[in-house]
Amino acid sequence: MSTASEHPERRSVPQPSTTAEELRAALARIAPEAVPTFDAERAAAMAQARSEVSSAPVRRFLGQWALQVAIERHPEQAARLRHLEARAAVVEDPDEARTVAAEIGWILDKAATEAGLPRSDQS
Repeated sequence: MSTASEHPERRSVPQPSTTAEELRAALARIAPEAVPTFDAERAAAMAQARSEVSSAPVRRFLGQWALQVAIERHPEQAARLRHLEARAAVVEDPDEARTVAAEIGWILDKAATEAGLPRSDQS
């Protein structure tokens, strides 16, 4: 597991505005391995937006990646989220599943707030 001291560059990157250019620049600093996926998904969102004559695919793409940047800026929390997601895939006890799901929800809500995104219960 990584620690903040191992990744000081992540904490030094402020949450960018929700534009493709700023999100990509932040990713290049805090999670460079994610940039190819970002680029591919951006191209797909743009193609879908043109095909549907709608900005909705681009808005979804930007929201998804703003959330990802908000998570990756905090290495301990990003690692915890990955651990919880892996646990959720195999947990069989209903009480443990609820606990895991609640913590995942807490992390995602915190990241959504940081990214300036509306929470799902406020739609």
